[in-house]
Amino acid sequence: MLNELSDNTEHKILEAAKTVFIKEGMKGARMQEIATEAGINKSLLHYYFRTKEKLFAAVFQFAFKAFIPKIDEILGPGLSLHERFSRFANAYTEILIDNPFIPLFVLHEINRHPEIIYKLVQQVGTKPKLLEEIITDEIKKGVIKPVDPKQVIINMISLCVFPIIARPIILPLIFEDDQKKYRKFLEDRKTEIADFIFNSIKVQ
Repeated sequence: MLNELSDNTEHKILEAAKTVFIKEGMKGARMQEIATEAGINKSLLHYYFRTKEKLFAAVFQFAFKAFIPKIDEILGPGLSLHERFSRFANAYTEILIDNPFIPLFVLHEINRHPEIIYKLVQQVGTKPKLLEEIITDEIKKGVIKPVDPKQVIINMISLCVFPIIARPIILPLIFEDDQKKYRKFLEDRKTEIADFIFNSIKVQ
């Protein structure tokens, strides 16, 4: 029973922190605001997470844990390369839609503390080497052109991330601050990214 209460409190804190990070950003977020959002006092928040940085690291892992089970689906046997790209774009974009603070935080911190970002990414279970091997195998089969798998992976991630990072410009400039149109654009983009990447490298 005690463990259940502890797990529930930690879950409430992580959800509250995610809400505040989305609204205020990493720099603007305050521990008191997170405690208030979670419905607990600040002392209890500090009992679970001593610093804002440690709390963000926990939120980062919490958010990306949803991606880990999907990695096996994406990289597992029996799928075409296009299907893998489609599932990757779908899962990755969905995480970024739900956690738009993550790309900006990573960009902000990557030059200041690259070792921390690398450690966080490693902890959430990414498997770039396996995806590289799959792409290389498809090259050998003659399905796609001889390309650098690293270029393909980085291109795909970039296409997923940019509309989230550039939202403050894209939303008013292209969508006239229409949130529904912007969200539909992101949903449609899941398919667009997979099609764009695959069509650019497939053997005609």
